[in-house]
Amino acid sequence: MNYLLALLFEDIRWWWTRPFAPKDTLPYRPKSMAWLEPLPRDDAAVGADRLRKLILSRDARVAVLGQGYVGLTLAAAVAQAGFRVAGFDVDRERIAALDRGELAVPGVDDGTFRDGVGSGRLSFTVDASVIGEADVIVVCVPTPLRDYAPDLSHMEAAFADVARHVRAGSLVILESSTYPGTTEELVRGILETSGLAVGSDLLLAYSPERIDPGNEEFGLRNTPKIIGGATRSSLEMAVAFYEQLVDKIVPVSSARVGETAKLFENTFRHVNIALVNELAMLCHELDIDTWEVLDAAATKPFGFMAFQPGPGIGGHCIPLDPAYLSWKIRRESGRRFGLLDLAADINDRMPEHVAARVAEILNGDGRAMRGAKVLVLGVAYKPDIGDVRESPALSTMLAMRKRGADVMFHDPYVERVPLNGGTLDRANMNEGVRSADIVVLLTPHSVYDLEALAEQAKLIFDARNAYRGERRPNVVPL
Repeated sequence: MNYLLALLFEDIRWWWTRPFAPKDTLPYRPKSMAWLEPLPRDDAAVGADRLRKLILSRDARVAVLGQGYVGLTLAAAVAQAGFRVAGFDVDRERIAALDRGELAVPGVDDGTFRDGVGSGRLSFTVDASVIGEADVIVVCVPTPLRDYAPDLSHMEAAFADVARHVRAGSLVILESSTYPGTTEELVRGILETSGLAVGSDLLLAYSPERIDPGNEEFGLRNTPKIIGGATRSSLEMAVAFYEQLVDKIVPVSSARVGETAKLFENTFRHVNIALVNELAMLCHELDIDTWEVLDAAATKPFGFMAFQPGPGIGGHCIPLDPAYLSWKIRRESGRRFGLLDLAADINDRMPEHVAARVAEILNGDGRAMRGAKVLVLGVAYKPDIGDVRESPALSTMLAMRKRGADVMFHDPYVERVPLNGGTLDRANMNEGVRSADIVVLLTPHSVYDLEALAEQAKLIFDARNAYRGERRPNVVPL
C-alpha cells in the first residue's frame, strides 16, 4: 500500500509541476511502469520511511568514497544541495590539501568546489568510520585495467570498508564504471558480509557517473542520471536522492542495464573515433582533405554524427570502458567483440601514424627526423584540463623519440610527464617554439595563441584541426 501511495504521490507531483517546468528539466517518465517488473520484490527496508524523509528534507548525511574528479565533484554538489557530506579517500596528502581548501584534483570545476567547501557542509577525512554515520553512501573509486582485465581492487577495498561500518537502513550506491553484474554479484556479496541483507536491511543501487571534465555546457545538474536498483525500494530511494541533485532521472530495470549502458556510451565513441581515424589515414594516402570531407558530410541534417580524428584516444573512460565490456563478453560467452577489437587496433596505431606524418613533413622540408627538435604542444588527453591519463600524446612523443627526434613539450596544465621509464619536464613555450624544427599541436588548449604560433613557428603539424582548415604555408593538417 505504501508503495502504491508513493507512486500516486509521484504522479500527482509530476503532473502538478509539469505546466510550470521547462520542458528539458522535466523528470524522465517511462510510458508505463513495466520497467519495474524485473526488479525483485523486497521487504520494506529497515528505516526506509525515515530515510526518505531525511533525503527530502536534506537532513540525510552523505559519505562519498573516493575523492577523485568524480567523487569530489559529486561531494561538492551534494553539499551545495544542502546535505552534510563527508568526502573519504585513502590518499592522505590529497585529503590534507582539500581540507586546507586547495583544489588538489584535476578536472573538478573550481566554482563547484568553492561553493561546496564554502557551504560549511563539506568535510574531508581518511577515517572510514565516517561511513557508519552516513545515511547515503556513494562509492566513486577508480576501476583501471591490469593486463587487459578489470582491476576492481579499489572497489573491493572500498566496499569492504562499507561492510565494516555500514548501519541498517542505509542506501549504498556505486558510481564507478564496471562490467555488467558487478553490483548484483560482487558488491552485494561484499556488503552482506556485514550481516545485513540487501533489500531488507540495506538498499543498493548503481548510477554511472557521467562527469566530463572541462565541459562548460553539461555538468552534474543538467546531465541525465541513469539509475538501476538491486530491488524496487533501492531504485525508489536512489531516485529520491538524485532528484535533489539532477534535473532529469532515467530509471532502468536493473543495475546490469545501467552498467552496460555506461560501457556502451563510451564504446560508441571509441568505435566512431576509430572510423574517423581510419578515414584520416586513407584520405592522406588518397591526397584528399579529411577535414573538408568531414565538413561536407556534417551538412546532412539527419543520419550523421560528426566525430573528429586525432592522435588517438585517452582519458578515464574511452580507453577503459569498452575493454571492460569486451572482457565481460569473452568471459561469459567466449565470443570476441570483433568490431571493438578492430577499433582498438586502429586507435592504438594513431600515435605511430602521427610520428610518421611528422617525419614525412620534415623530410619534405629537407630535414631528417633523427636529430630534429620537436615541440609537442598539449599533452593532456583533452583541451583545458591537466589530466594525462592514457593520453595519446605520451605514446606519440615516445614514437617520435624512437625515430631519433629530440622531443620537448609544453602544456600550461602539466609540469612533467612520464616518458620511457623516466620523466620529461615542461619546456619554456617561447624558447621551444623558436628552437623547434616542427611544432606538433596535439592538444589545442584555449590559452594558446594560434595566430602568434603560426607567425613564429617554422612548421606546425596540426593533429586536431585547431586552425579550422585555414590555409597557411607552414601549417599541415592531419
